[in-house]
Amino acid sequence: MKKLVIKGKKKLSGSISISGSKNATLPILASTILSEKKIIIKNFPLVKDVFTMIDLLVSIGLKVNIDKKKRILKIINNNKKINTVATYRLLKTMRAGVLVLGPLLAKYKKAKVSLPGGCAIGTRPVDLHLFALKKLGAKIKIKNGYIHASAKNGLTGNKIRFPIISVGATENAILAAVQAKGTSELHNCAIEPEIMDLILFLQKLGSKISIIGKRKIKIKGIIKSKNVIHKVMFDRIELGTYLIASGLIGEKINILKINPKLIKTEIKVLKKMGIKMKIGKNQITVFKSKIIKNARIKTEPYPGFPTDLQAQIMVLMTRAEGISKIKESIFENRFMHVPELKRMGAKIEIKDNVAKVYGVTKLSGAEVMATDLRASVSLVLAGLIAENRTIINRIYHLDRGYENLESKLKKCKAIIQRI
Repeated sequence: MKKLVIKGKKKLSGSISISGSKNATLPILASTILSEKKIIIKNFPLVKDVFTMIDLLVSIGLKVNIDKKKRILKIINNNKKINTVATYRLLKTMRAGVLVLGPLLAKYKKAKVSLPGGCAIGTRPVDLHLFALKKLGAKIKIKNGYIHASAKNGLTGNKIRFPIISVGATENAILAAVQAKGTSELHNCAIEPEIMDLILFLQKLGSKISIIGKRKIKIKGIIKSKNVIHKVMFDRIELGTYLIASGLIGEKINILKINPKLIKTEIKVLKKMGIKMKIGKNQITVFKSKIIKNARIKTEPYPGFPTDLQAQIMVLMTRAEGISKIKESIFENRFMHVPELKRMGAKIEIKDNVAKVYGVTKLSGAEVMATDLRASVSLVLAGLIAENRTIINRIYHLDRGYENLESKLKKCKAIIQRI
């Protein structure tokens, strides 16, 4: 099994181009089931989760042509014999695979989809996905680890109010409602930029979708498909990760191919902590920061501070003066990186869903183990600032969501190697 070896304390400088968004690409790929026209997706990231989703689409019966060099996917669903089963083999490592449930059910009136896997950061049930689909008229039962869904007469539009905000459930509801008869209204929706990118794609496809208020989406079914060319937005979480890395140990780093307007909260938090940066139209330059200040952060749905950057900013907090606090309000089991950071010398206390981080702490290299996607990258950040050598095991988690992480860091003079 591959490992990463990092020699710490090497100052970083150079430029990093941000890849296309994994979290935007996955629901867009799921939505291609709905169309029989030619679809071209540009700027997709070369990460494991995306290739797993492509494998899932191929197993369903779609034709997918991949150009890795140009980052272009050409997709068409013109197969008369569609397989409406999404197996455990393909969903066990990737939670987003459950997003094929909505479009399969909406278009083919039945679906059998494995309960998903992915990161082990809490229960993350699919209850809200199923709640939304039932509201649209689906009959659902769970048997032997599979979701069995049917709608003999097709789905029908309805008003759906989510009891709590959920990105995945919002996406699945949208993907089903665009092919449901009549009009649907979704209330208390997630409004992440990645969902807005999905909506933009579906509008190009021919869907009638509009934002009608705060966290409210109106959808008129049914799609009359068109050929589509769509460029996926940049990856906000990759950007946030490299902003934090630059603040930790950067001399001067230019981060390119982004839209700073979509990460206002993250920029505000980092500036408050003392990270010096210059904001351009499509780039951010981060300069050497002498003093890092403590902070109190609560993870929240967009436009709040993202849970997917919680582990990374915790590493920055080990360099901050005084005591910092993070309240994790999205997932109940997302501090699994803490024992590994403690192995490196971090002083962190956990009580319920709050982490108290003591700084300034000198980290020292150690052999550590990645537990999930974002936790694994926090260990990379810790390794960059630690004394001596850090070895990170189980880096397959990293490959699920970060494209060319080592080469991007190496271009900025980091000493990092995969063995």
